[in-house]
Amino acid sequence: MGFILMLIMGGLIGWVAGMIMGTDIPGGKIGNIIAGLLGASIGGSLLGHWGPEIWGVYILPALVGTILLIAIVSIVLGMMHKRR
Repeated sequence: MGFILMLIMGGLIGWVAGMIMGTDIPGGKIGNIIAGLLGASIGGSLLGHWGPEIWGVYILPALVGTILLIAIVSIVLGMMHKRR
């Protein structure tokens, strides 16, 4: 049950980060979950484990990591689109 709750939290974090960045994450709901979980991992590595924790995900580092991930993916996709 904890894994499912963590997936839900990853999706919510991905959705909130996408709203903050003003961009859609490719892949819809699955993309939000993947971005949220990867962002939580990146944020946890960069910022550590602090702030409120819900269902095994630290909210603030996860949000910051997901925003960084979305920014990097947007830059890379923009560069790939320019080359065409």
